[in-house]
Amino acid sequence: MKRILLFIAVLLTAVILQAQNCDYYFLQEGKTIEIGFKNKKGKSTGRQVYSISKREKKGNSVSATVSSEMFSAKGKSEMKSENRVSCENGKLVCDMRMYVPAGQQEYLGNSTAKVDEAYLEYPASMKKDDQLKDGRFSVNFKTETGLTGSLSVSITNRKVLDKETVTTPAGTWECFKISCTTKVNTKILLNVPVTINVTEWFAPGFGIVKTEAGSSTTEIIAIR
Repeated sequence: MKRILLFIAVLLTAVILQAQNCDYYFLQEGKTIEIGFKNKKGKSTGRQVYSISKREKKGNSVSATVSSEMFSAKGKSEMKSENRVSCENGKLVCDMRMYVPAGQQEYLGNSTAKVDEAYLEYPASMKKDDQLKDGRFSVNFKTETGLTGSLSVSITNRKVLDKETVTTPAGTWECFKISCTTKVNTKILLNVPVTINVTEWFAPGFGIVKTEAGSSTTEIIAIR
């Protein structure tokens, strides 16, 4: 009986520790994470640098500010943004503005933009064939010429396909391979819908290591 109780206690401790794991790279204050972009030929097309600051802990919840700067293949700074990322009992919660394609990011910085808050979740534990929660985001804005417009992003059909080992220039991780469908709709006079099939590799307790979308690949290339 004592052995059974001891086993249960150890099991519960393991579950609790897993649930409280909020060491994702987006929540490590002072860290800088560099993401590299490549085309289907493996040629660099740019990079994105994330800097983490203002980490706050309240109970079982941890949040941080993620400042991002995007650079072209030639090293020219093209765009900057700032978002919040949080974790509660091991579940990673990301501001969906981080998933807006680079070509549409400018609309988020528009002073007239009315943004709906929306988040995408990565649960603390997952397994093959799990269906993850969808995410939807929208914003209304005015262009510099006075035209009204809207942008919507939906990430659906999120399914855990398998578990794989992924190696990038920054290290090696055991990841869950997740597929999803991303739909982006931009409307300024006319609707311009785009649908992309996306695959991402997510390391529990760490974050997204690699992403493939169409002919493009992103991966972590440096952590400082």
